[in-house]
Amino acid sequence: MTSLQNKTALVTGASRGIGRATATALAEAGAHVLVHYGRSTQEAESLVAEIRTKGGHADAISADLGTPGGASSLAEQVRSIIGNRLDILVLNAGISKAGRIADHTVEDFNSLFATNVRGPFFLVQQLLALLGEGSSIVAISSLGAHAVPGKPGLENPSLLVYSSTKGALETLVKNWAAILGPSGIRVNAVAPGVIDTDMSSFTKTEAGREAALGMQALRRIGKPEDVADVVAFVASDAARWITGASIPVDGGSKL
Repeated sequence: MTSLQNKTALVTGASRGIGRATATALAEAGAHVLVHYGRSTQEAESLVAEIRTKGGHADAISADLGTPGGASSLAEQVRSIIGNRLDILVLNAGISKAGRIADHTVEDFNSLFATNVRGPFFLVQQLLALLGEGSSIVAISSLGAHAVPGKPGLENPSLLVYSSTKGALETLVKNWAAILGPSGIRVNAVAPGVIDTDMSSFTKTEAGREAALGMQALRRIGKPEDVADVVAFVASDAARWITGASIPVDGGSKL
């Protein structure tokens, strides 16, 4: 197992799904994990209790990263708990909306970009003073940043705007990697395909499941742990020569 002993980590959106699995994996590898959540207080606190019961170190912190002041509020809480050093930052918090082009509103568009792009940008900005030589930033992207899943068409629902936010996030990853590289900070994206979480509720239907499986070389629906294990590796010193990359974790989708 990847060792993260004596490391500090922040995972945004860690109360459920990929974020929860990632926080668990980092804690099991030895990191002190800050479990960020927006509104899911009970789920976040149960995760912290679970990690501590197993002998790990974790704390729950809350902030709405979709608001203008969310990133600075979260950064302040991080500093108050761990001091002046953050080794791992996992930018996982995000929201999604599927719909036809005609179904999207300005409010939908702004909300998606606020949470999925603006939040990560300003969180990195606010935490820069805590990052240094050997620190790693991992952004959770999406298959949608590289390919068009589903059946494109004006009358078919798609993840057009959501996918656009992930494309923007991957552009930030490349720029962060170039800008922060001289300081010894690595920045990468991990791009999951269809994963069995609350956000991918369509996989609970037979039609949705068949559509997802039809995209893949490995014929199964991905689990949050499939992504979490890759994030833990990318965040560790074992991936010390990887930066500016987007790593697909999608079962060979859209090959």
